[in-house]
Order: sequence, then C-alpha cells, then structure tokens
Amino acid sequence: MASKILEGRVALVTGAGRGIGRAMALAYGAEGAKVAVVSRTPTTVEAVAKEIRDAGGEAIGVACDVGQRDQVFAAVDKTVEAFGALHIVVNNAQGFGTEASPQPSTVFSPCEDTNEDEWEYTFRTGATASLWFMKAAFQHMKNAGYGRVINFASSSGQVGFEGNTCYNATKEAIRGLSRTAAREWGQYGITVNIINPALETRAFDAWKTARPEFVEELKQKIPVRRLGDPERDAGPLAVFIASDGASYITGQTFMLEGGMHTFP
Repeated sequence: MASKILEGRVALVTGAGRGIGRAMALAYGAEGAKVAVVSRTPTTVEAVAKEIRDAGGEAIGVACDVGQRDQVFAAVDKTVEAFGALHIVVNNAQGFGTEASPQPSTVFSPCEDTNEDEWEYTFRTGATASLWFMKAAFQHMKNAGYGRVINFASSSGQVGFEGNTCYNATKEAIRGLSRTAAREWGQYGITVNIINPALETRAFDAWKTARPEFVEELKQKIPVRRLGDPERDAGPLAVFIASDGASYITGQTFMLEGGMHTFP
C-alpha cells in the first residue's frame, strides 16, 4: 500500500473552522498529516478535527484569536505538545472590519476615508498574525530541517482594487513578508509561498449579498467561468505546496483564480 504524501508531517491551519481553511485541513488529514485545526470558535474547530479523526486521521482543535499574540504562540505550543513537531503552517485567517465591529468581508470605502481602526485590525489579523505564526513555528521547522509556510494574499492587492485599502495593503504586506522569509529560510529546508484565491467562501457569500452584480461580472472575467471550490481546488494545491515535491519552489505566488489574472 502506497504511503500518503504527508505521512509523518504535522500541519497547523488557521481559519480552519470553515471554507478554505477547513478544506485544507481535511486535505492534509487525508494525506496523512497530523492536523491542528485553528480558529476562534471551540465548537467549530472541534467539529472539523472530528471530521478528520472520523476519516481515520489525527487532529486536534485549537481555539485561537489570531489577532492576539499570546494566543498565536500558545496555539503553536499546543500543536507541538500534542504531536511532537510542526512542519506546515497555513496562514489563512483574516479579520475584517474593526475589533469592536467585525465584518464578514472587506468594507469598501475611498482611500481618503480609511477607518484607522479598521486598518489596524486588518493588519493585526492579517500580516502581523502571519508574522507571529511564522516566528512561533520557525525554530521547530529549522530543527526538523523541513518547513512549509503557506500564506494567503489576494490579487486585489496586486491590482490595487478600488475601495479596498486596508485589505489590499495587508495582503501585499503578506507577500513582502513571505518573499523575505523565503530568501532567509530556504537554507534550512523551509519554503514560504503564497496563494491568491478566487474561491467560493464566506467572504464571497457576503459580497454576493451586498454586490450581486459585481460577483456575476467577476465570474465572467474568469476564463474557466466559475469561482473555485475550496475542497476541489484549494485542498490539492495546498497538499502539493506542503509536500516533498515542492521543495524547490519558494517565494512564489500561486494564482488560484481560474486564470482571472495572468501576471508575468
């Protein structure tokens, strides 16, 4: 019987209670990785961890607010305590709105009207949280001589999509952080890559409600004429990037968008 691609690896996935994060956590579990399912809601993370265990895998649920530094480092500690190592970190979680008034998706406003509380919260739960998880995981990956960091950005930041200042800025900061770490950490067997997705998610559901015409127009701009499905499209890509087969790929942005953008 062939071994599974991620047998013997330990993965931590943030925002894994639903959507893209859940799909990645399930894919990792199916390929033999031990998985820490990380998100803010204890019942949600435990439900996804149970899905993995029921399918024959190993998983724990870890409740964590990625906007709180102590909780981020504690989540990594709990993962290593449970499984003895950490090889893969997926920084998928992202907060929207403000800490006092969180939103399910980006809040559109002109650059000159940017809410600075929103700016701070978006960065803290995006670029800063990604940095915290990377710092917390680094020594464990270095000790293992194997590490895979997968960070989430967006083509919205690449093109500077209007009205999306806070989100665009933190997503491009994540790409800059990722490229820097890729160059510094490659010598230790650690790769750092980025996924820019156009997938059916909770955020897209919110967009559908608020801006149905925009979402339909967006689909028509995608050459494959559909938004991606987290399990069908994100899970397999996440497995590949985390595998031995991707050891020579680092600092790259994977455009998981059905060809919507074809940047050189």
